[in-house]
Amino acid sequence: MTKITEGAEPFLEDGEEVLAALVARPRGWTQSMAGSGMLGAAQQGKARNGAEAAGFQLASPMVLAVTQRRLLSFKAASARGKVEELVGAAPHADVDAIEIKRLLLGKVVTVTVRGVPFKLEVNAKADAKGVADAFDRAKAGA
Repeated sequence: MTKITEGAEPFLEDGEEVLAALVARPRGWTQSMAGSGMLGAAQQGKARNGAEAAGFQLASPMVLAVTQRRLLSFKAASARGKVEELVGAAPHADVDAIEIKRLLLGKVVTVTVRGVPFKLEVNAKADAKGVADAFDRAKAGA
């Protein structure tokens, strides 16, 4: 998390800090790599289109981060979470929910921004629940 926190720092507003973060990819990436290219590509397109319709941008790989004020997405240099640039941001008031579901060897994170859901995938070790909980706490405190 330290690498993410330090990498995100130049993109944060005054007084803002990363409360929780995870490395993710648009849903379908694993299927694309495992040989189900057409299905995986379709799922990735659906995730990207949903995020775009919500006014939120995704990258692959990306870091999804929660601060006291916003939900952020950063382009990551690798699956280790080295932050390269800010690609998407939404104030908590525009984020309806972050929901987590287990799926085989990983988790699916459904993010709903401005009423539009889109899905991300993370590995099983990612602290997706920590990100969802941090969002819930930050939004309740806003």
